Amino acid sequence: MRTEPIAARHAPVHGLRLFGLGLALAWLLLDQATKWWILEYVMKPPEALRIAPFFNLVLGWNRGVSFGILGGHELPPWTLAMFSGTIAAALIVWLLRTRDRLVVTGLALVIGGALGNTLDRIHHGAVTDFLDFHLADWHWPAFNMADVGVVCGAAFLMLDSFVRQDRDAA
Repeated sequence: MRTEPIAARHAPVHGLRLFGLGLALAWLLLDQATKWWILEYVMKPPEALRIAPFFNLVLGWNRGVSFGILGGHELPPWTLAMFSGTIAAALIVWLLRTRDRLVVTGLALVIGGALGNTLDRIHHGAVTDFLDFHLADWHWPAFNMADVGVVCGAAFLMLDSFVRQDRDAA
């Protein structure tokens, strides 16, 4: 039987929640700050800036889903914003219920990224993309820091599923 106070048993969970919510907010702010910098200073006037032989800064507007999927269809920006916001809310609930630091980290990055792109859709009617990696004439679709958070967060969640399988098997 445990003799420590209830607050002591739950302190790490509260700290983990604060860490997750703080990381989500930090990633959201990083995303919005980089988009603001690109729009207000770097792309005045809009042009492609070669940074390295494999990397440019460009200005693009994604009116579709990830990497421009459904971009040719005229979906109202609020539809995708509501969809992203709903997913972010569900992920926040998951974050508040989990006790695993890797899962919290992954969820926080996905939440911060989803909210960053949601704010773009609300404010601009589209998502601001500006990172352009390429190999010769083959260009990956332009993306932003919110997308980096979503992809890295999803990778952390997948890594956790493999680590958890290994722990459960042992």
